[in-house]
Amino acid sequence: MQSYLSSAQPAHGGNLTWAASLADCSPFSLLDFSASINPLGPPAGAIAAIQSSWETLRHYPDPAYRTLRQALADAHCLDPDWILPGNGAAELLTWVGRDLAALKQTHLLTPGFGDYFRAIRAFGGTWHGASLDMTHLPGELPIPLTELPDSLALTNQGLLLNNPHNPTGWLFTRESLRPYLDTCALVVVDEAFMDFLGTHPAESVVDWVQEFPNLVVVRSLTKFYSLPGLRLGYGIAHPDTLQRWQQWRDPWSVNSLAEVAAIAALADHDFQQRTWNWLPEARSQLWSGLNAIPGLQPFVGAANFLLVRAEVSVPTLQRRLLQEHQILIRDCMSFAELGDRYFRVAVRTVEENQRLLVALQSVLSSFSADAHGC
Repeated sequence: MQSYLSSAQPAHGGNLTWAASLADCSPFSLLDFSASINPLGPPAGAIAAIQSSWETLRHYPDPAYRTLRQALADAHCLDPDWILPGNGAAELLTWVGRDLAALKQTHLLTPGFGDYFRAIRAFGGTWHGASLDMTHLPGELPIPLTELPDSLALTNQGLLLNNPHNPTGWLFTRESLRPYLDTCALVVVDEAFMDFLGTHPAESVVDWVQEFPNLVVVRSLTKFYSLPGLRLGYGIAHPDTLQRWQQWRDPWSVNSLAEVAAIAALADHDFQQRTWNWLPEARSQLWSGLNAIPGLQPFVGAANFLLVRAEVSVPTLQRRLLQEHQILIRDCMSFAELGDRYFRVAVRTVEENQRLLVALQSVLSSFSADAHGC
């Protein structure tokens, strides 16, 4: 059995301990582009809420999370019964996997987020990959989803996808998702990055949940509010679905400090607006800079990250960036369909993005020099 502390390539971004061991530096010295986290956070109000709530650690959280569910419900104009907080979106995807595993088959977009496959396999379910055409680079987003098979019209089948999509960053039109709600036993849309698109993004399907009992939406609070260490996500679904999940899982899945931080973050409208003002310009700057570097081809994306196709071995590029510049990028080796010629980078501040671009130019120039025997 492989040790948890082994030096194997991590399956997720943000593994600073692993990266620091390669860079021979402190994890806090690294500039992390591997995890798609908002660089403007965490919100000051969330930190203040944590600092003023130490006394809550003496007590168990409210097992019903009534205050948090109300705050989330208010944000989506829903009744709290349609909301279930979880220990990160990952916990909720586990219960999604259990429901999907009970179906004949689940359709997934490939390349796709590895936790989807983990969750379905954990309960003995089967899945079918619908391959995205990675040679097609849309100039503008959103785009219609056209890769799913006609067999989805058959009974007792499920569909699990994310929008915006990870790792491409593509945004699919919600109208292209609409027909599957009539044909699938269960449709799960992971909107972990949807908050980056605004208050009520046009392509979100949250407002369809009350109309379609076979629709589940999974959201993350930790990416937008830069709180991944607290582990907090939530599901939006029919109350019967959420009550079933509540019976399956351990009690008190969300800790008290995560709860108060989330409530404060949701109320911080200035932070939300600053994020929405920052992202389009910073993403455009990073995309243009990557596109100008020979040997790199960035994909147009709607989220706070960009997928990049490279002409060189990305694990080697990743290692050189760590050792020479203390910068961590996300290789895409865990996306089986992509292999070693793709990497993903978070959008960070303009200054940090520029530091990445300079480092990439430097390392790739040395690759080219080595190839020509210089």
